[in-house]
Amino acid sequence: MKTVRHDHYGPPDVLYLADVEVPKPEPGQVLVKVAASALNPKDVLVRKGRMKLFTRNRLPRGSGYDFSGTVVKANAIQGDFKPGDEVFGMLNRWDAGACAEYLVCPASEMSLRPSNIVFADCAALPLVCLTSLQAFRDLGHLKPGQHVLINGASGGVGTHAVQIAKILGARVTAVTSARNTSFVQELGADEVLDYAVASIPKLTARYDVFYDVFGNYHFARIKHLLTKRGTYVTTVPNARNLSDHLLSRLTRGRQARLVVVNSNSTDLESL
Repeated sequence: MKTVRHDHYGPPDVLYLADVEVPKPEPGQVLVKVAASALNPKDVLVRKGRMKLFTRNRLPRGSGYDFSGTVVKANAIQGDFKPGDEVFGMLNRWDAGACAEYLVCPASEMSLRPSNIVFADCAALPLVCLTSLQAFRDLGHLKPGQHVLINGASGGVGTHAVQIAKILGARVTAVTSARNTSFVQELGADEVLDYAVASIPKLTARYDVFYDVFGNYHFARIKHLLTKRGTYVTTVPNARNLSDHLLSRLTRGRQARLVVVNSNSTDLESL
């Protein structure tokens, strides 16, 4: 079968097509014929060698984590997947491999494809949607009626963050560019701020969750914008954010959290 790989780090042209054996599912895994796969900033960081702490510099490496496709063989201990089932999911492992003709995935990391969403659209959903769902529900402990600010509301994660926050019952303030104002309003944002005009640290409103999708703020800079038990959640895994995440666990009141997305069937079904 064909798969996309890279055996050294660099720009997109380090990627190449390789011929490899079709993988065999181990107990608890499912063999999927891939219909579509999606790329995210995570893929770029791994390809550039920015995530060696996690990938341990093992090469060659596949590409792609998000996928949709059809079950070929189910060797699953859990789940009711069977050949012919149409599925989607996200690979939790660091060696990726969704950009291939076939992949093996644990049954616990995928779900049945919703019949009203085509394969290509389905493949684009797992990472971005799971990130926001887990950021709001598990880290921000978001409750109906609370106020959320989403910084970077028109990107891949942000567009889904707006919708998920609204479904969870929040009031949403979205930060984006002026050209995307109408688009973000259509997604459900209650208020839209143009980042070129509004000075975010000088806002007078208070937020229960400050969701920094774009990653150009940090906890200390916006801490005063949080309610007494508010939470700053970021998607950017740098040293400062990790330190804030760990240190704020030792204190009460306002918290900083770094969201590390985890693919699981239950959350995919919720989405």
